[in-house]
Amino acid sequence: EKITPELSEEDQALKDKLDLLVQNLQDLSSAEASLKSLETEVQTATTSMTSIPKPLKFLKPHYSTIKTLYSTLSASAFKTELANFLSILAVTMGTPEERESLQFLLQGNQDAATKWGQEYVRNLCGEIRDEYLLRLRGEQDRADLLSIVDIIAPFLIKHSSEFEAIDLLSEVDCLENLTQYVELDNYKRMCQYIEGMALYAADPDEMYKTLHVCFKCYLKAGKFPEALRIALKINRPEIINEAMESCTDPVAKKQMCYQLARQRVNFQIEDEDLAKIISNEFMNEAFIKLATDLEVLEPKIPEDIYKSHLEERGRGVQGGQLDSHKQNLASTIVNAFVNAGYCNDALVFNEEKKWVFRHKEWGLMTAAASLGLLLLWNVDEGMTRIDKYQYSREDFIRSGALMAFGTVNAGIKNECDPAFALLTEGLDAANDKLRVGIIAGLSLAYAGSGREDVLEVLSPLVIDTSVSLESSALAALGLGLVFVGTCNEDVAQVVLQTLMERSETELSSPYARFFALGIGLVFLGQQDRVQTTMSIIEDLVAAPIKKYALLTVESCAYAGSGNVLKVQEMLQACAEHLEEKEWQHQMVAVIGFSLIAMGENVGIDMALRAFDHLLQYGDLNIKRATPLAIALLCISNPKVNVIDILSKLSHDVDAQVAQAAIFAIGMVGAGTNNSRLAGTLRQLAGFYSNEDNQLFMVRIAQGLLHMGKGLMTLDPYHSERYLLSPVALGGILTVLHTMLNIDQLVHGHGQYLLFYLACAIYPRMLVTLDENLQPISVQVRVGQAVDTVGQAGNPRTITGFQTHTTPVLLAYGERAELATEEYIPYSEVLENFIILKKNPNFVPE
Repeated sequence: EKITPELSEEDQALKDKLDLLVQNLQDLSSAEASLKSLETEVQTATTSMTSIPKPLKFLKPHYSTIKTLYSTLSASAFKTELANFLSILAVTMGTPEERESLQFLLQGNQDAATKWGQEYVRNLCGEIRDEYLLRLRGEQDRADLLSIVDIIAPFLIKHSSEFEAIDLLSEVDCLENLTQYVELDNYKRMCQYIEGMALYAADPDEMYKTLHVCFKCYLKAGKFPEALRIALKINRPEIINEAMESCTDPVAKKQMCYQLARQRVNFQIEDEDLAKIISNEFMNEAFIKLATDLEVLEPKIPEDIYKSHLEERGRGVQGGQLDSHKQNLASTIVNAFVNAGYCNDALVFNEEKKWVFRHKEWGLMTAAASLGLLLLWNVDEGMTRIDKYQYSREDFIRSGALMAFGTVNAGIKNECDPAFALLTEGLDAANDKLRVGIIAGLSLAYAGSGREDVLEVLSPLVIDTSVSLESSALAALGLGLVFVGTCNEDVAQVVLQTLMERSETELSSPYARFFALGIGLVFLGQQDRVQTTMSIIEDLVAAPIKKYALLTVESCAYAGSGNVLKVQEMLQACAEHLEEKEWQHQMVAVIGFSLIAMGENVGIDMALRAFDHLLQYGDLNIKRATPLAIALLCISNPKVNVIDILSKLSHDVDAQVAQAAIFAIGMVGAGTNNSRLAGTLRQLAGFYSNEDNQLFMVRIAQGLLHMGKGLMTLDPYHSERYLLSPVALGGILTVLHTMLNIDQLVHGHGQYLLFYLACAIYPRMLVTLDENLQPISVQVRVGQAVDTVGQAGNPRTITGFQTHTTPVLLAYGERAELATEEYIPYSEVLENFIILKKNPNFVPE
C-alpha cells in the first residue's frame, strides 16, 4: 500500500489552487482565464535543475481530464491555446511512443514552441527526430515538422546549444540551413562540431555534404584559410577554386597559397606573387634559415650518427665486417637523409674524397642520386652542382645524376622548368640504366602535378615491351605519382593494358608490384570511384599479380578512410594459409589494413591490437609485412608501445622479419632524433655486426632517425593531422612495397628506390611571417593537442605547454598557439608558414 507523503502548507495550497483551476477550465465562462492562470503557474514555477516543477507534479492526475476536454471542443482560439498547454504537460506525462508533446504542438500554435524554455525544446528535438524517421519510412509529408525545426533551431543556437541544433538539423536532412545562423561569435564551435561529425559519415556522399556545409559556414564567417582547409579535405577542384575566389583580402590569400603549397595542389593563379608561393620555390631558403636559427647548419658525417665507439659488440668480433662497397653505400644513403636539404655535406661534395666513385655499378647510381636529396628544393644551385656528373663516362653515374635532377625539384614548380627539358632530351637514345634514372627523376619532380606532358613521355615506356620490365614498372609507378588521387582514366588504361600483355614470368618479377601500385596511387583516397577498374583487374589480369593488384588498388582507394568493412576484407585475405609462391598478396593486405585505418586515432589503436594477433597466429609472410604496416600507422611518431614491439621483432630468427622491423624503427622515428631509438639501433648495430644485410638496414634506419638533423618529418598528415598529403603517402607506399621484397630489391640494386621518400620529407616547423612575408619572431606556446570539440565554454586546446620563440619545431600530436595578443594569425591552425597581422586593439603593458 502506497503511503502518500504529507504536503507542506504551501504545497497543499498550490495543489488546491490547481485543482480548482482545472475544474474551472471545464466551465466555458471561466475557461480562458483559468487556462491563463495555469500557464502562469507552470511558467513561473522555480525548482532545482534535476527535479520536475511542482505544478507539473500536481497536474499529473488531471492530464487525462484535460485531454478529454480538449477532444470535445470545437476548433477555436481557446482550443489552440489548450493544445499548447497540453504539449508542455506531455513532456512529463505523455508516453514516449505516442510523442504527444509534438502531436499537441502540431495542433496548437507552433510559434509558441520556444516560450516554454530549453528543456521543453530538447524534448521536442527527440520527438521530431523519431516522427521524422517514421514518416520517412512511410514516405509521408514532413513539411509541418520542418517548419517547427525552423523555429527551434535559431532558439537553440541563440541559447548556446549549437550542438543540439546541428544534431537536429542533420537528423532531418536540413544541415545546409545552418549557414543562415552562423555569426562571428559562434562559427568556431559550430564548424568544429560539423568537422567532427563528418568523420562518422556513413558514406563518401554524406561526408561530402556535411563538410560542404562546414565550408559554407567558414565562408560566411569570412574565415577563408579555414574554408580552404575544408576544401582540401573535400578534395574537389571546383570547391578549392570557390574558396580562393571568395577571398578578397590579399594577405589572407597569401596564407591560403601557403596551404596549397603544403598540400602540393596543382592550382593555377594569375598573380605572380601568389603563384611564387604556391610553387614552393622559397622552401630551401626558409629551411636553411630555420637551420641557421636552430644552429644545426654544420654538416654531419655518418660516423656522427653511428657513434660506433658506443656499439656493444660480441666477443671475438672485430670492427664491422661489412663488405666495403656495401658499407660505403650505407654511408651514402645515411649521409643523404641526415643532410637532406642543407646543400652541404662532408662526403659527396668533398672533392678530395671522390666519394661517389667508391661504389660499384648500381651503387654508383645511388651515390649520384643522393646529391638530389642533399640539394633538396634548391633548384638553381642544385642543377649547377649536379651538372658535372651527367657528363661522366659511367652510365650509372649519369643515371644517378638524372634522378638527382628530379629529386631537387620534388614539390617545387619552377617557371623555367629545367628538369623536364634535361630529363626528356636524352630519353630516346637512353639505355636501360639511364632510363631508370630519367623515369625516377620525372616521377619525383612532378609527383602530384597531373601534367599531361609527363603522361605523354612516360606512357609509351609503360606499354613498350622491348624496354626492361624495371623501366616499364617504374614508369607505371611514376604515372601513379604524377596523377596521384586524380582517377585519371588514361593512366589506369595504360597500366592495365600492360598488365594484360606481359607474360606470366614477367609478372612474377619483383618489379611487377609497381604496376599495381601505379594504378592504386591514381585512385588514392577516391573510395568507390575505383569499382570499374577493380572489375577489369578481376576479369582480365593474369594470376601471378591479380590478387596483389586487387588488394593494392582497393587499399589505396580507401586510404585513411577508416572504412571498417574494407579493414575486415583485408584481414580476411590475411587469414588464408598459402604456399610461398602464392603469398605475396597477403603482405599487401597487411599494409592495406594499416593504410585504411591510419586516418584516426581509434583506428590506429585498434589496428595495433590486431597486429598482435597477426604476429602470433599469422604465417611467415604476414609476420614479414607486419613491422612495415606498424610503421605506416606511426610514421615519425615514436610511441613507446610501438618501439617495444619493433625492437622485439628486430631480433627475429627470420632475417626478413628482422630487417623489416629495423627499417620500421627508422620510419617510426624518422626525423625525431629520439634518443631511445638511437640507443636501440646502436645496440642492433653491435648485435648484427657480422651480418651484412641486417647491418645495412640498421644504418639506413639510423639515417632516417636523424633525417634532416631532426628538423624533418615523413608524416603524410598535416594541419593538425586533418589533411592527408597524397604525394607524401605515394612516396611512403613506394618504399613500403619495395620493402616487401627486401632481398631482391633493396639488397639487389634497388637502393635508389629509398629516395622516393623525398616526396614525403618536409620540415616539421612553425615559421611566423609579417604581412610582407618577412620572418618575425614571436612567442608561442607548444604543447600536446587536446580535443575540445563539443565541450562547453572555451577550454584550453593544449596541455603541458612550453613557451618558445618562433621558428619552432612541432613534434607529432603537438599544437601551437600564440602567447602574445600583439598579433593575430591569419590561420587558426598554427603550422608551417603562418602570416601574422598586428592586433589593432593591443595595448602594451
